[in-house]
Amino acid sequence: MVADAIYSCLPDPKEISPVETAPDPEDYQFLAVGFWVDKGTADQKAREYMTKIRNKKIGVFGTLGAYPDSDHANTVRERVRELLKENDIMDLFLCQGKVDPELVKMMAETMKDDPHHSMTPERRARLKEAEKHPDEDDLKNAQKVFEQIMVSLNN
Repeated sequence: MVADAIYSCLPDPKEISPVETAPDPEDYQFLAVGFWVDKGTADQKAREYMTKIRNKKIGVFGTLGAYPDSDHANTVRERVRELLKENDIMDLFLCQGKVDPELVKMMAETMKDDPHHSMTPERRARLKEAEKHPDEDDLKNAQKVFEQIMVSLNN
């Protein structure tokens, strides 16, 4: 959803593709790269693609179950910036996104004795809120970020 929203506001010529079939980044001057957060960083498929990106101007976006202004989100930003450090990161947009219910179930069972990751009432509330995202405001905010990137690139 976030990728589609961003794509709709980018100027032509443009392409969109899932990371599994993404073209060689070397062929582009600017890339918009998306991911979902897994274990505090970009998911594995996105990370693998990110390792191929060198010396590019990029806009980055992602979804996570945590709040985008949380310490966890800030850690994610740091880790993703480190993955892409050989590039000019124009901006990095994060918003909440629904967490796979099977993953939530697995986390509740396997992390029940972990004081940092157990399914507390606060965590349940956050995951319940994440089910509503990305919402229309998230998509508009993502578009604003990438519209600003386009302005910067044109200046």
